[in-house]
Amino acid sequence: MKFLKKSAVIVTCLTITALSLNAQNGSSFGFKGGLNYGANGDYFESIGENAQNPDQNIGYHIGIFGKIGNTLYFRPELVYTATKSDYKSGAFEIKKIDVPLLVGIKVLGPISVFGGPSLQYILDTDFDGINISDVENDFSVGLNLGIGVNFNKIGIDLRYERGFNDNEASFINNNIGTEAVGRIDTRPDQLILSLSIAL
Repeated sequence: MKFLKKSAVIVTCLTITALSLNAQNGSSFGFKGGLNYGANGDYFESIGENAQNPDQNIGYHIGIFGKIGNTLYFRPELVYTATKSDYKSGAFEIKKIDVPLLVGIKVLGPISVFGGPSLQYILDTDFDGINISDVENDFSVGLNLGIGVNFNKIGIDLRYERGFNDNEASFINNNIGTEAVGRIDTRPDQLILSLSIAL
């Protein structure tokens, strides 16, 4: 229930902010969605085991954004994200709420560059056939850096996202004959391609 309460507070605050920004000159509000390509960190099946590097996979995201300013702007977003990383032991899936707080600047015509922190709250995790006992921190902070192109109300951007610090999830694996505790780094390391539509 805690994550539902926190998510509701975040959704309410950002929605109110975005709607108020929309009422000001030089600001906008809209919807966005797209694809994520990347993976989480290494997986250790048990103590002493070598790390398993993940295969990158495609996920998706959908959400809303607000924008204030023109040449120099501030763009808060509220995004639901689902990602998947493939390991030899199975697929690790994460569903989370991302709140990027971006500052951007137009550099040439419709082209702009931007960056800023991304607040992340993990809603759910799943690893094939393995019981998840604990995620170190449901809440973490990452970094977004990217470039975008805007044509009137339509925007396309490509950004890189990386978590700032380790955030491990622990697992109890009963599939290898004996009960073993493993761990995986849940930090995102991915490229994000988005299409946005301002209202």
